[in-house]
Amino acid sequence: MAQLRIALAQVNSTVGDLDGNGDVIVEWSRRAAEAGAHLVVFPEMMLTGYPVEDLALRKSFVEASQRALERTARRLADEGLGDLPVIVGYLDRRTVSLVRAGQPAGSPLDAAAWLHDGKVLIRSAKHHLPNYGVFDEYRIFVRGDRLPVVRVHGVDVATVICEDLWQDGGPVSVTETANAGLLLSLNASPYERDKEDFRLGLCAQRAREAGCALAYVNMVGGQDELVFDGDSIVVGADGSLLARAPQFTEELLIADLALPAADPALEPGHFPVNAMDGTTITIDRQILSEDPGPAYDVLPQPVTEPLDDLAEVYAALVLGTRDYVRKNGFRSVILGLSGGIDSALVATIASDAIGPENVHAVLLPSRYSSEGSVTDAEDLVKRQGLHSRIVPIADMVEAFEKHVDLTGLAAENLQARIRANVWMGLSNEYGHLVLTGGNKSELATGYSTLYGDSAGGFGPIKDLVKTMVWNLARWRNTQVGSDLPFLHPFEQEPIPEVIITKEPSAELRPDQRDSDSLPAYDILDPLLIDYVERDMGRDALIAAGHDPALIERVIRLVDLAEYKRRQYPPGPKITPKNFGRDRRVPITNRWRERATED
Repeated sequence: MAQLRIALAQVNSTVGDLDGNGDVIVEWSRRAAEAGAHLVVFPEMMLTGYPVEDLALRKSFVEASQRALERTARRLADEGLGDLPVIVGYLDRRTVSLVRAGQPAGSPLDAAAWLHDGKVLIRSAKHHLPNYGVFDEYRIFVRGDRLPVVRVHGVDVATVICEDLWQDGGPVSVTETANAGLLLSLNASPYERDKEDFRLGLCAQRAREAGCALAYVNMVGGQDELVFDGDSIVVGADGSLLARAPQFTEELLIADLALPAADPALEPGHFPVNAMDGTTITIDRQILSEDPGPAYDVLPQPVTEPLDDLAEVYAALVLGTRDYVRKNGFRSVILGLSGGIDSALVATIASDAIGPENVHAVLLPSRYSSEGSVTDAEDLVKRQGLHSRIVPIADMVEAFEKHVDLTGLAAENLQARIRANVWMGLSNEYGHLVLTGGNKSELATGYSTLYGDSAGGFGPIKDLVKTMVWNLARWRNTQVGSDLPFLHPFEQEPIPEVIITKEPSAELRPDQRDSDSLPAYDILDPLLIDYVERDMGRDALIAAGHDPALIERVIRLVDLAEYKRRQYPPGPKITPKNFGRDRRVPITNRWRERATED
């Protein structure tokens, strides 16, 4: 057996920031070298950020990525890190003589490279291209067909990229044939609830199939709707967990592995083999160092316990909000604070994400606002230390009504739109990002005002049904004194209990309650989850135990509100199917769920 100390750089990259991402690669490579690592591996598309979407189709961007890769290799050598093998994801392209219809422009590749001694030693590309959920990589990439195997300190190390691990066949299926002692998997795998359990099981399964240890490095950070949670993993050839990084934070995971020594009879070269999926994969074998080196003392292997369900959901919202604010150049946020549970949770997430000193709340009482709406909101402001101001809107509404006669729902929506005008105006004046307070239950049923409470730049709770909003608010209040790194150290419960327990209301007419027009949320939310996230039709919903009359009503509400959701700002994805990249149904649509006809 040979010893190999590996470093998994679980880091946060920014789409399009090639120089900044290059700086991160150099900085964390230096940390790995100082820790005595024999190699360091970075996430998928680290150099360009992920997902690059249609930037991959721009020749100028692909060429910039290629230049940045060469530049990073030279810089590593110039800064004394040339002896350390650095494996990094980037954007490349395949040179083709014939462009075919239906092939992505320029034949882009979701690629990985080994950098060593100032040069690009070896290149490969993702073989399996996901085309489900938030992914549409068939549209922007062509697939790779190589499995790099590089000998480092007497161990043969193979490299694959993300989806290659998740699908059968392809390069993973020929890893055992290649006699690799270690399989590295570069990932940009977005977070969703309960994914970490499946991820560990998948890594264990693939390690056993490949007959070698497996190191899975995952990106961390927010990119538009997506949140990457890290949770990098190392497992043995038998699938046993050896090391695990924390979620939602940058980390250099160091693992000391005892691995089979490479067969000295295996020479460098290119060796085509047939993969399980019927494709031909070329094993691209290179040798960096034959000598396993002297034995050394093994470091303790860190195995971080995953967060519990509510903690990880909350961490995802905080990280997604922080990175959206930071990566888009904002220093502060603004939101309307109504005294209700939704805006209270949004304000709290913002405080945890960027600090309460950077959160500005606007209280906008109308003629229908209860006294508690203002006092409860003021209590939250005081508890968290937010900036706040009161802007009464009754006179503004009255001035509008003198010129335009509106009644019923139109009059209610006028108040919401005037509120939005106030916070949007303050956003323009001071450069704050407007945070929108709508939840998934409201978005699903259309229970929001277009250009009113739906206005803004980012929706932190967009993917939370109402019952989860309450659950997270209660959970956050239990965390006073917690040492979780993504929480601000409030000295008391950040959300007043009365806000959590009060009956929800939009307060746009006298004594209004959500229950006037919506069923109880503990009944509504499970139905919405089944219809929206699980794509269950009418008959399946009835079979699942939902009330038939309620099904008809709720389906109609959801289907008719699609045009509103298309105009809603992005927000962090935390469920298997969010309103955004995941769910794409037509706005103009006459299909309605009906009873199955015999």
